[in-house]
Amino acid sequence: ISLPDIKEQKTACKKLEKIKNIIDKKESQLFYLDNLIKARFVEMFGNYTMEKTIGEVATICRGASPRPISKFITKSNGENWIKIGDAKEDDIYITKTKELVTEDGANRSRRIKPGDFILSNSMSFGRPYISKIYGCVHDGWLIVSDYEQSFLPLFFYYAIRSELVQAQFRKSVAGAVVKNLNSDLVRSVKIVIPSIESQEKFSSFAKQVDKSKFAVQKSLEKTQLLFDSLMQEYFG
Repeated sequence: ISLPDIKEQKTACKKLEKIKNIIDKKESQLFYLDNLIKARFVEMFGNYTMEKTIGEVATICRGASPRPISKFITKSNGENWIKIGDAKEDDIYITKTKELVTEDGANRSRRIKPGDFILSNSMSFGRPYISKIYGCVHDGWLIVSDYEQSFLPLFFYYAIRSELVQAQFRKSVAGAVVKNLNSDLVRSVKIVIPSIESQEKFSSFAKQVDKSKFAVQKSLEKTQLLFDSLMQEYFG
């Protein structure tokens, strides 16, 4: 371990502590803004009767993985290969991928289009994302589509993220050694379906808060890069 003199250590600690405090503050802001949207959802829809299941108002299927996947990965002339690593935990949209899959690989997978939802079915299960791109998804995702007659996309996103739905996800996998969702479990989950007018009102509020979240997230990423840079400088 490097061992600078005490004066240098004090200088380093002072700088790092200052930046870490900024990072903590921005993370608290994100947590507050996220909870603000959840609170508005409960305020507007918490008393609604959940009379339909997701399976009654949307099509749900599982992704598929061509194997061995290394055989089908390409750097050009391929289709987007959407992986868990292409989405951060708090992202709403999938906008790009790190890898492409060949046409043969795509034919052995499942394709999605812009507007379709993908839902993580393992690890941090039950996380929804809205695709803004065409692509293919592996069997670590569930695909939710054909929901447009009942839901606006942004409302549907927050409805899936709501405690009303997430509690049902957790209950459905309770006691399992490996926490995995499957198509049948998701189809059976009940969900609120308010009027499109109410959905538009909520979505408008969520969009405004999401703009603030995006700005804070970008600032947080820059601050984190500065912190990492200083750590590298001081400790190598």
